[in-house]
Amino acid sequence: MNQNTSSEIFAALRQLERDRGIPVEYMTERITQALLAAYKKDRVGYVDNVFVELTEKSLKMYAQKEVVDEVLTPATEIQLDVARRIEPHCELGDLVNEEIQTQAFGRIAAQTAKQVIIQGIREAEHGMIYDKFASKEHEILTATVSRVDNNSGDIAVRIGQGSDRTEAWLSTSEQVRGERYHEGDLIRIYVVEVRRSTRGPQIVVSRTHPGLVKRLFELNVPEIASGEVEIKSIAREAGSRTKLAVRAVDENLDPVGTCVGPRGTRVAAVVDELHGEKMDIVVWDEDPAKFVAASLAPADVVSVTMVEGEKACRVIVPDDQLSLAIGKEGQNARLAARLTGYKIDIKPKSQAEPETEPETETETEEA
Repeated sequence: MNQNTSSEIFAALRQLERDRGIPVEYMTERITQALLAAYKKDRVGYVDNVFVELTEKSLKMYAQKEVVDEVLTPATEIQLDVARRIEPHCELGDLVNEEIQTQAFGRIAAQTAKQVIIQGIREAEHGMIYDKFASKEHEILTATVSRVDNNSGDIAVRIGQGSDRTEAWLSTSEQVRGERYHEGDLIRIYVVEVRRSTRGPQIVVSRTHPGLVKRLFELNVPEIASGEVEIKSIAREAGSRTKLAVRAVDENLDPVGTCVGPRGTRVAAVVDELHGEKMDIVVWDEDPAKFVAASLAPADVVSVTMVEGEKACRVIVPDDQLSLAIGKEGQNARLAARLTGYKIDIKPKSQAEPETEPETETETEEA
């Protein structure tokens, strides 16, 4: 191959290193390996004895062959008189490097180098996008709806700017029921995970993940962002209702009031972002009975009895609070169970029976 072609390759590689940070040495290794694979693909016998020399002055391919009297395997052997044209002092049994000179080599080399450089650019872009968005896992980002699949309901969203821009899919399972999107809409999404793949980074995003609620409260409640108030647990039915258990590090701080904010402004900002989703904020307690009682808000609780040896409890509520404790279609009780991790059996006070088993009972004050 002529010097111009090899110097052009190196000029492109140096530009690639400046623009994308990919070392020239790495790319020359990729090109030589690709050239070897391309050349040996349809040539029987040329396996480990073929190598490439790529410098700014030239690009050459050689086959290392053993010097013999009679050639039986042309791919790995060379006759003595032919070998001495390459190495005048070689003897039988020596190894010499014979340059492979085929008309096709120049074309293969140019095409291969171009393909490897293009692939290198693509991989570098994928790597930079992955690094950028991997640091955004569990964060909220603003995305633009780029297209809507009318058949599946899945939505493609564009996130990032300029060369760092990429696309993610918001599947129907990660969309809030009842929300409708159109091309060009700006929406807030939660980055669940960023995965590497052969086609570039895959960014898993959601509008239903409980992490979205957590991050919204962190953005709107400075005490949560600073760690003065902790979010201990979240149970969510996206688009309908969320229960949030919070704890204050400082006993003098009201964690619920802090999250609600003056005149309810803080929780209202979260509710507005979630298009009216209801928020129940309760105080977390290390005593599971007290925590279960709080989790059933807005219902009042008479008593909570923990079932020994099980993650379960029996809850007694005033008769007029039963439907409130259970909630529409069982939602309040269901979310309370998920929030606390306990199976909750709710009974009205009029149907409460005397306990005969050794259990732990916690009385609660009626409002």
